[in-house]
Amino acid sequence: MNKAQLFEQIKNKRSFLCVGLDPVLENIPKHLLKYDNPVLEFNKQIIDATKDLCVAYKPNTAFFESMGLKGWESLIRTWEYMPKDIFSIADAKRGDIGNTSAMYADAFFNESKSQMSFDAITVAPYMGKDSVGPFLSYKDKWVILLALTSNAGHSDFQLHSTPQGMLYEEVIRISSEWADSGQLMYVVGATRGAEFENIRRLAPDNFLLVPGIGAQGGSLAEVCKYGLNKECGLLVNSARSIIYAGNGPDFAEKAREEALKLQQEMEQILLSAGLI
Repeated sequence: MNKAQLFEQIKNKRSFLCVGLDPVLENIPKHLLKYDNPVLEFNKQIIDATKDLCVAYKPNTAFFESMGLKGWESLIRTWEYMPKDIFSIADAKRGDIGNTSAMYADAFFNESKSQMSFDAITVAPYMGKDSVGPFLSYKDKWVILLALTSNAGHSDFQLHSTPQGMLYEEVIRISSEWADSGQLMYVVGATRGAEFENIRRLAPDNFLLVPGIGAQGGSLAEVCKYGLNKECGLLVNSARSIIYAGNGPDFAEKAREEALKLQQEMEQILLSAGLI
């Protein structure tokens, strides 16, 4: 999915919602345990309930990898179940020396090898250009680099000063030379608020993947005030507040209710910005 197609989805659905699929077996509704693959059934029902309200799904691969072989099967089959007109993100946060990154890229992009072909993958930029390049070699895929995250320890490194500015600013500035806004996105936490204005100065045209809305307390209004661009430029992720909105037989309906609240808020923001 290219940038124009992604923006078209945003306009059609009046939404820039990304639903995070972070299933924990102990937290999913107990009635699903009767299924041979409870996690897969949980994901499928969440997808069925929200697919008309969101433009992206983002499975966090750690939640699947932790379950071993069964988890990998669940991840593959979840990717297969996602509607192919919805942007798919492998939240894997990979990044290693070149030949290893090439294997990671194959794992999430090369369907003939791995049975999965996500539209995008999250990548840690710490090891530099040669560790990111193998992901960018897939010209029809997206790399989403960690820039300014929402976790408590973000300041340990990301806000350190360099002669050219803070480290996260250098990540954006240098990486923008590796690929254009048609292939490169950045992760920016919703809890960073007004810092989006500075990020837009550095990356005016790139899409930003924004976690931290909902359970982490980020403000959608503040993110959009500073982060919207002429093509929306935002994929706002919500996971726990949607997928765990209910824990009974009606959990999917409860998830839909929470997703609908966000979609309706996003619709008003898009209308106010003149984007739809």
